[in-house]
Amino acid sequence: MISQTAFIGLGRMGIPMTGRLAAAGVAVRGYDVSAQARAALDEVDGARAAASAAEAAQGAASVILMLPTSDAVEAVLLEDGLLEALEPPTILIDMGSSEPLRTRALAERAAQRGIEMLDAPVSGGVRGALEGTLTIMVGGAERAFGECRAMFDAMGGNVRHVGGPGAGHALKALNNLLSAVHLLASCEALAVAERFGLDPAVFVDVVSTSSGRSGSVDNKLPNYVIPARFDSGFTIGLMVKDMAIAVALGEELGLSPKLGESALDAWRHARSALSDDADHTEISRWVELAEARG
Repeated sequence: MISQTAFIGLGRMGIPMTGRLAAAGVAVRGYDVSAQARAALDEVDGARAAASAAEAAQGAASVILMLPTSDAVEAVLLEDGLLEALEPPTILIDMGSSEPLRTRALAERAAQRGIEMLDAPVSGGVRGALEGTLTIMVGGAERAFGECRAMFDAMGGNVRHVGGPGAGHALKALNNLLSAVHLLASCEALAVAERFGLDPAVFVDVVSTSSGRSGSVDNKLPNYVIPARFDSGFTIGLMVKDMAIAVALGEELGLSPKLGESALDAWRHARSALSDDADHTEISRWVELAEARG
């Protein structure tokens, strides 16, 4: 098992993930541009903050990046020089939601220096990070995956090696595209049900045991939408970003994902009407606003 790791990106997901690693006996040194985030890491037993990404990576067997975009990943690795500072056999792990083809190119660039790279995005949100139940989909060499498996198990309840470089990021984006389509359709169906006079709880109970069942019906409608909590911890802005990655990937591969494009357009309108930082389950509010206008 890897005994020391660097963790770059200490946001809402990063801090609880470092906590799970530290609890499993992994020494964590982390870095974030936010002083507040670095201070929060210092409160985690078994972890401490560094003054820079390069300092965090010194002596670490692996370097985990939990950053929001491929642009951010490349800025840290290439513009700030972190990749050049790494020495074999350090394993580089991108656990954010990056663009699969850019991840492939970055993995090739890392390999030229003898650095193995894994892409290991997660699904399960802040709650999954806190509870250690994340789904982690890992792309890259199986040998490197095996070396990091114990770390992934500390953070996730469902860890899968899904293919070569970029495969994890491709699967994550496609998963979120499906999630977004399910949620939008579920909110529209719920709005019609309520307008007709059906009890929302009855709607969820029946559909959850019928062919219309989905994660949105089982989880998001009863836990976040119907009680109007809207606190899942995943924003509309992030959902739109992941959907756009999935649709663009299809287009780059010569396909034309028409339903995905239509759903992406709807979610972009919802983001404009609400806000980039609105919880993604608030898409139901946008559906209600559209119903009122229509």
